[in-house]
Amino acid sequence: MYSIISILATLEVPKATYYRWKKKYSHTIMSPLEELIVHLCEENHFRYGHRKIKALLKRNHQVDANRKTVQKIMQKYKVQCQIKVKRPKYLNGETNIIVENLLNRQFRADKPNEKWVTDITYLPYGPSMVYLSTIMDLYNNEIVAYKISTSQETHLVLDTLREALEKRKPAEGIMIHTDQGAVYTSYAFQNMAKENGMITSMSRKGNCHDNAVIESFHSSLKSEGLKDQKRSSLSHCKLVDIVNQYMYYYNEIRIQAKLNYLSPIEYRGQAA
Repeated sequence: MYSIISILATLEVPKATYYRWKKKYSHTIMSPLEELIVHLCEENHFRYGHRKIKALLKRNHQVDANRKTVQKIMQKYKVQCQIKVKRPKYLNGETNIIVENLLNRQFRADKPNEKWVTDITYLPYGPSMVYLSTIMDLYNNEIVAYKISTSQETHLVLDTLREALEKRKPAEGIMIHTDQGAVYTSYAFQNMAKENGMITSMSRKGNCHDNAVIESFHSSLKSEGLKDQKRSSLSHCKLVDIVNQYMYYYNEIRIQAKLNYLSPIEYRGQAA
């Protein structure tokens, strides 16, 4: 029998190179808990942090693991969630408010159809720029309606609002909060909202944090649903398909800490 040292000397391979190779390619035997955690991370496309994985372990598999243990295992196997790019933590100065900021960062609602927030985001992943208009119910962060268009015109937000109203048929007095974009300050949008008994609210100009929840959702859509896509790499149809799939995933499957680790649809169903 030859020792490893003798073999390495004969082959003129440095010991450090061998042990580095051994560490890289040696197969680690995973414990059942490690296998389950890695499986959950892969199943959810690495979109969940250790707190949500811990919640899934307990809810779906009756495994009450320590949060730090879950975190260490995720770090060990490099299955941590994708980190969203955060906005700069500064606020621009206030200017004249077109409509009063009635929401005032009170992002919790006591019942469905009490507070809606809406916004438009850019999706630069297809042959031309695409715009996504979304309306969210702050009660359970559920996406009530969304529309995709190749133009950022007023009809985009009108179609989105029309769809939300048809789906939910909310009672008068529901608040809808927007930013001060031209499509939201337009007569057409304000008139449609008021004709349907809605109370309009607007963020202060330059203060994205006044509409932080819907901004965060759009950030999640891009970092989770489109994280592997290069800009201008998709056909329009494929991009629309990805957005549709993510909307279903977000509403029906994706758990949220705010909702006691339930999905928006599960939370609304439980409260009904």
